Amino acid sequence: MTATPTGPSARTSAGTAIRSAEVLVTSPGRNFVTLRVVTEDGVVGLGDATLNGRELAVASYLTDHVVPLLLGRDAHRIEDTWQLLYRSAYWRRGPVTMSAIAAVDMALWDIKARLAGMPLHQLLGGASRTGIMAYGHASGRDVPELLDSIRAQLAEGFRAIRVQTAVPGIDKVYGVSARPSTSGRYDYEPAQRAPLPAEEDWDSAAYLRHVPGVLEAVRNEFGPALPLLHDAHHRLTPIQAARLGKALEPYDLFWLEDCTPAENQETLRLVRAHTTTPLAIGEVFNTVWDYQTLLREQLIDYVRSSVTHAGGITALRRILDAAAQYQIKSGLHGPTDVSPVGMAAALHLDLAIHNFGIQEYMQHSGATESVFRTSFRWEGGYLHPGEHPGLGVEYDDDAASRFPYQAAYLPFTRLKDGTVHDW
Repeated sequence: MTATPTGPSARTSAGTAIRSAEVLVTSPGRNFVTLRVVTEDGVVGLGDATLNGRELAVASYLTDHVVPLLLGRDAHRIEDTWQLLYRSAYWRRGPVTMSAIAAVDMALWDIKARLAGMPLHQLLGGASRTGIMAYGHASGRDVPELLDSIRAQLAEGFRAIRVQTAVPGIDKVYGVSARPSTSGRYDYEPAQRAPLPAEEDWDSAAYLRHVPGVLEAVRNEFGPALPLLHDAHHRLTPIQAARLGKALEPYDLFWLEDCTPAENQETLRLVRAHTTTPLAIGEVFNTVWDYQTLLREQLIDYVRSSVTHAGGITALRRILDAAAQYQIKSGLHGPTDVSPVGMAAALHLDLAIHNFGIQEYMQHSGATESVFRTSFRWEGGYLHPGEHPGLGVEYDDDAASRFPYQAAYLPFTRLKDGTVHDW
C-alpha cells in the first residue's frame, strides 16, 4: 500500500518535504503494520502502527485518510503535523486513530534524528541514565513449572520478573502458555491465527483464591529482593481488585497491573483506599485524557501506555511529564505486538525522561528480527537503544515479503454462566 505526492507542495522547502508514505503489512510470526515516510532527499523514517487483532483497520486509516495529508508537508514540523492529524479528523481519540498518529509521529522523529546525525534520545534531551531496567515474563501451569520459568528468566539476565500462573478449574489463563517454550524465549502469543476469535473461560473467585499462594511460593523460593510483578488483565471488579491488592501486600509486589477496567477512572479510588500494593494502569489507554483523574488524584504508580497506541513519542512524553508532577513513573507496554520500531521508540523515551520506572521487554522472534534490524542492545538486565542515528531500526522489504498477512484475533472470555467477561 503506497501513495505518491499530488498537488502543490509549497508548504515546505525542498529536501525535507515528504515525497512518499507507504503502509507496510507483514506477518513474521505475528502481524505488524509499519509506516515508512520518505523525504524528497531520500531520508527514511519508520513508525509502528500495529494494533493487535485490528491491524488492517489502522492500515486502511493510514492509507485512505492520513497519507494524503502528509504528502508535500515538511517532515520537520512534527508538532504541527501531530495537531493536524488529531484535530482535523473531528472524531478524536480511540486506538485506531491514535495508533495511526503514533506511526506518523515516530517516523517524523526518526527522520529528524537521522538528519541531525544523532540517536533520537539526544533530541529528547539526552540520556538520563546509562541503561533501561526491563522486566521479563515467567509463567507456569503449576508452581514448579513457574519456578523453573523464573529461573530461566533470571538466567537471561532479567532483574525483575512478571509472574503469571494457571488457575485450577480454568482451561486457559492470560499470560500462560499452553505448553513449555521450545525456543528459549517467553513465546506466549494470545492472538490466534483463525477466522474468528477463540472463546476462553474465567472464574474470578477461583483466581482470587489461588494467586496469593502462588506469590507466597515464589517469595519463599527467591527471597525478598527480587522485584515481582503481576497482571490481573482487567478482569476484576474494583472491590475484587482491592481485595487482591490487600492479599498480595505481604509479597511486596513491584506492581499489580490492570487490576480492574479503568475506563471509569474513579474506580481506582476504591482500590487505592484499600491497598498499598503499587498499581500500574494504561496499556489500553490512548491519550492523556484517559489518565487525567488517575494522575491528579495519584491513584496509580506507573503509566503503562505504549508509544504505538498513545499517539507516539510527542503525546506519550506529555503524559509522562504530567505524571512526573506526582512522582508517578513510566512502565511502558512492550509485548511482541509492539513491533521493534515501537520498542525502539520506547527505549529512546525511557533513556531521556527523568521519571523512568521500568520497561516491559519480550524478545521478538527470529523471523521478526529478520524483517526489523535493530541497534538496541540487551546487557546485564538493561536495555539501551544504541547510538545509530534516528530510532536505529531498518526495514528489510525482501524479508517482509516472505511473511504475508494472516488474520489473527485476540480471545474473548465468558463466565461459567455464559456471560461475556473482560479478557
